[in-house]
Amino acid sequence: MARSNSPITSYLSYSLAAAHRKLHVDLSRELKALGVQVETWRVLQSLQSADGLTMGELAEIVLLNPSTLTKLVDRMVADGLVHRQLSAEDNRRVHLVLTDLGVDLCTKVMRHVDAQNDMIIEAIGEEKAMVLREVLDTLR
Repeated sequence: MARSNSPITSYLSYSLAAAHRKLHVDLSRELKALGVQVETWRVLQSLQSADGLTMGELAEIVLLNPSTLTKLVDRMVADGLVHRQLSAEDNRRVHLVLTDLGVDLCTKVMRHVDAQNDMIIEAIGEEKAMVLREVLDTLR
């Protein structure tokens, strides 16, 4: 980590990046035992919360560029976690949905994600967590 007297540490963007990196590394370590990457969790959670998403919709939600997402989804399809389904409204559109195996894995992963979220809230308190979420939402 950068020395605290380094000029870079005075920037909010640096503080956000440093916090993100720590949380990402910690969660990655937890999910590794399940053979899951953080990005895979984002896909699982997003698909579980929606009634089928297109690749474009999913890429925006999970913060991945389309080519990276395509590779990840291809692996998830091969692993039996995700199924591609033709849209009922438009045969040119493909929706992604979780399989039963994907739902089961998502449930296991969420235990770790929820534990991390609870740890963050415990560390900073409910009120600060709510304010932080609101502030971060204004930057999106």
